[in-house]
Amino acid sequence: MFTFGGGYAMLSLVKREVVQKNKWIKEEEFLDMIALVQGLPGVFAVNTALYVGKKTSGIKGSISAMLGAIIPSIIIILLLAIFSSAYRDNDTVRKIFKGINPCVVGLILAPAVEMARSAGITLKTFLLPIIAIILVVFFNISPIYVILGAVIIGILISLKK
Repeated sequence: MFTFGGGYAMLSLVKREVVQKNKWIKEEEFLDMIALVQGLPGVFAVNTALYVGKKTSGIKGSISAMLGAIIPSIIIILLLAIFSSAYRDNDTVRKIFKGINPCVVGLILAPAVEMARSAGITLKTFLLPIIAIILVVFFNISPIYVILGAVIIGILISLKK
């Protein structure tokens, strides 16, 4: 309810509550969960809530966690929809959201850097996402092909070991 920018922006908060404070899952499993829920269809925050809820309390936990992730957003969106038409052209409101935008980038970047450290990302492995970005953005290669290529390369590297 108190994060802007969606599921990725709230990763630090989720990690603190789930891994560090309540110790419901270990840090390694948290990283695996992030990798898993990113690949699933649907909203990242909801998928994360479903995973943690199932892990801690089964199906009832999944349903409770999902509702806990969805209901605050629905309330906020409804309130914004009700009041946005009255304040849409307000300069102060525009400035507030312009100030929030860079913060959201930081909120997303901070857990990404932390997860990279936890996952043992090195300068060598850091180049892989850079290459993926270049292939997709500058060479217009479909992300599907980039992912499939990465999977094949990962399999080949693991077979060499």
